[in-house]
Amino acid sequence: MRVRISALLPVARGVVALDLRSADGRELPAWTPGAHVDVHLAAGLTRQYSLCGDPGDRSVWRIAVRRQDTGRGGSRHVHERLSVQDVIEVGEPRNHFPLQPAARYVFLAGGIGITPILPMLAAAAAPWELHYAGRDAASMPFLDRLAGDGRVTLYPEDERGRIDLDPLLGRQPPGTLVYCCGPEGMLRAAEESCARRPDVSLRVERFTPAPAAGPVPRDDFEVELAATGRTLAVPAGRSILEVVEDAGVSVLSSCREGTCGTCETTVLAGAVDHRDSLLTPAERAAGDTILLCVSRAAGPRLVLDL
Repeated sequence: MRVRISALLPVARGVVALDLRSADGRELPAWTPGAHVDVHLAAGLTRQYSLCGDPGDRSVWRIAVRRQDTGRGGSRHVHERLSVQDVIEVGEPRNHFPLQPAARYVFLAGGIGITPILPMLAAAAAPWELHYAGRDAASMPFLDRLAGDGRVTLYPEDERGRIDLDPLLGRQPPGTLVYCCGPEGMLRAAEESCARRPDVSLRVERFTPAPAAGPVPRDDFEVELAATGRTLAVPAGRSILEVVEDAGVSVLSSCREGTCGTCETTVLAGAVDHRDSLLTPAERAAGDTILLCVSRAAGPRLVLDL
């Protein structure tokens, strides 16, 4: 889809919010809290950004982008090259971080990780509390929308230090659902604390890949494409996605690092060595889906719904 930037506003130090409207004036596709979109910034430069506006307003989408001078160039492109009235291309909303029903919610956000959480706060149909951390108040986006709400606790690190998650999560009643989005340190701490509370559930969203669980196996394996019966060899050092693309099969993909879910494909047979940063433990255990860009076979052969 082609969208026009109708507003580009600073919302914290180093963070800008972009309002996007359909270039042809039509309503934008519906989305739900936790969704993100692929933003095509330039040839070969596609990035994923969480939608952080009002899902009920189909006339506009809002995303927010923190500048990362040591990143791969996407955020610098947004901050340096985009302007109001520019037209860019975006993908359909996808949601791998949906708000599920629960008796109680705890939301944990770190810095730009507040973006997928914001629309969840308005949509939550149960008591909730938000714990929002950042390096300092000036770097924390959308503080003006959260100030004064008694359910919100702010943790500027220069004033309060880091969140201690063990006592925070330890006092939650059984059945609490925890949503966490932020830097890797916060995500790991949430996973470790919730592991000590099996009666509390956790959902996380990563903007960057999780640390590898171990070295990538060097074994070759085969993938069969069920639609044609064609079998392809996947050597060590190459991804399934690369091999399938070289064979002329069109597969949607974006991040190529296991975080966005664009290349998720159904597995019809075979065991999967999951290497992504997206699927839940239950989804991995089911073994019926794979992210082609990073995951591999845990045996000699996979049959894919391609």
